[in-house]
Amino acid sequence: MQDNNKPFLTFNINTVLSLILLAGLIILYILHFSAKKEVAPGLALPVQKAGSKSLSVVYVNIDSLNTHYDFVKILRRDLESTGKKLQTEVLAEQSALEKEANELQQKMSTNAITEEKAKVIYEQLMQKQQALMQKKEQYTQRVAEQETNMNIRLIDSVTNFLRRFNRNYNFDYIMGYKYGGEILVTNDTLDITRPVLDALNKEYLSRKK
Repeated sequence: MQDNNKPFLTFNINTVLSLILLAGLIILYILHFSAKKEVAPGLALPVQKAGSKSLSVVYVNIDSLNTHYDFVKILRRDLESTGKKLQTEVLAEQSALEKEANELQQKMSTNAITEEKAKVIYEQLMQKQQALMQKKEQYTQRVAEQETNMNIRLIDSVTNFLRRFNRNYNFDYIMGYKYGGEILVTNDTLDITRPVLDALNKEYLSRKK
């Protein structure tokens, strides 16, 4: 009756945000940055020119967004809460099932039950065990679906925001950097994480109100 009590929840927003922001990675290998370009007033953001055509490339630190974006915190908290709730229910049923199995074993060892009755109870326990395994699979799928929906909401939130954000600056590429990701080295002067993060949280707070 033993079963590994593995948590339902595996959560990785890094991958999601990376898929949003890493488009155009090859540009980093062909650009030869030179002079800076003027941007809209009100926010000093870094821009670089490349070759004969002016291209503006900046990046956002994904790790910082995962840590400090309030919307991510809420989504992660809700997902973990669901996972823990469902896992607690399954573990409680599993514990009760193991108790019944131990009681059956004890009765059989002391000849307190007939072989025919023991067989009936054993078959019932096997059916309960099968039903519990199916429930665990269903709950795991439910958490996975919630995580998928959460990722979609996160993609929409970040992508839509960056489109609005970029109306004032017209960057050619807003890329994503995270530790251990595809981009190995960055120029800190191209980092716009802080203004993006501040604006994201400000907009999220306003939306909550």
